[in-house]
This record gives sequence, C-alpha cells and structure tokens, in this order.
Amino acid sequence: MAPNSDIDSTNLRVLAVIPAYNEQETLAATVEELVGACPHIDYLVVNDGSTDDTEKICRELGLNHVTHPFNTGLSSGFRTGMKYAHAHGYDAVVQFDADGQHRPECLDVMAERLDQTGCDLVLGSRYLAGEKALGMRNVGSRLLRWLIRRTTGVTVTDPTSGLRMYGRRMIGLFADGFDLGPEPDTIALLIRNGASVEEVPITIRERQGGESYLNPFRAARYMFRMCASLVLFQWFR
Repeated sequence: MAPNSDIDSTNLRVLAVIPAYNEQETLAATVEELVGACPHIDYLVVNDGSTDDTEKICRELGLNHVTHPFNTGLSSGFRTGMKYAHAHGYDAVVQFDADGQHRPECLDVMAERLDQTGCDLVLGSRYLAGEKALGMRNVGSRLLRWLIRRTTGVTVTDPTSGLRMYGRRMIGLFADGFDLGPEPDTIALLIRNGASVEEVPITIRERQGGESYLNPFRAARYMFRMCASLVLFQWFR
C-alpha cells in the first residue's frame, strides 16, 4: 500500500501497526473502521502466525499485511511493524489492537500532541477520561503506576493501556533493538533513558469478538513479570 497524505493538521506520516493473532472475527471490521475514520493514516497488519482464517481474510480483502510463519508473541510482532515503519520513513507509529477495542478517532488527538510537543511517546489514558478500573485490574494498574513513578519519577496514569503512539526516535530504537516490547516496563526503561512522555484521555470498547489472551493465570503471570522487571532487571540495563 502506498503511503497516504500527511495526517490532518500535522506534518506527520503515521503508521498504525495492527498485531493480529487469531483475530478472524474482528480484523476486517477493525481495518474498515480505521480506514474510514482516518484515511490519512496508513496501516500494517502483522499476522503473527495465526491458525484461524486471519491470513485468508488479509489476502481476500487485499489488506496491507506481513505474516510470521509461526506465533512469536506481541513484542516480536510489534517490532516487525517498527522495522517496516523505519524502512519506509514514517514519523510515528501507533499500536492499534485488532480486536476492536481501540477507537480510531483518538489517533488524530495523539498525533497532534506528538507533533506539538515533540515528545517521544504519547500514551492513551482511560483514567484521564474518567474511567474507573475495578477489582484486580485496579490493583494491578495502581501497582504498576506506583512502581513506574518510583523508578522514573514520572507518573503514568494508565500504564497498561495498549494505545500508544511512538515518535521517530522510538521507531529507530524498536526497529534496531532485540529486547524492547510494547509493555509498561519498556515505557519505564525509555523514560529512564531520557524519553519524554505525554498522555491524552481516551475511551476504549470491550473486545468486539474472539477471546482475550489474558486469562486469570496469564494475567497474574504478566503482572509478576512486569513488577519483577520494573524492580529488578531494569537496573542492569
């Protein structure tokens, strides 16, 4: 797919990277909504070794996509998107979920903040928009927020938000790095190494189809891994 025109009201060329693993139920509608709402933003679907009809949908609809021969995980899939963006000279990359949770109308606001401030990373925050997390999700988010503030001195109100826009310098880091993933511990690591971060309020929807990867066991394991990385491993990087 040839690059589209510059994003409205900015001078940025933005690529939406859409990691997709077994997202046959939602992928077509997600891309259709994104293109309809933001025709000035290019996209790349990264089919991460799906075993359902995700690849068939990409081919039949002519979606701009690359396919991994087997599942390699979110970090590797997102890094593939960053390599593509780096090779094609994009100014910004936004991580955009294939499950329909993210709203494309938020992207222009994020791009404008990135362009106006010259920051490295714009995070979409549900809590700045007034959303209140409940139960263990609230506990986990508050713990990660506290750990990031303690290790970086910066408050990130919604550390688990998946809607993130990265500037040109970050594209180069992710494209060339081998151990950077779109996770809260990476945000903290980037901040500690001089990256500037802004947040904008966003709203998201429930998953529009399919099944989430994070069952209770995986969610607990994810939280343990994030906390361990923030407390221990990052001091050696």
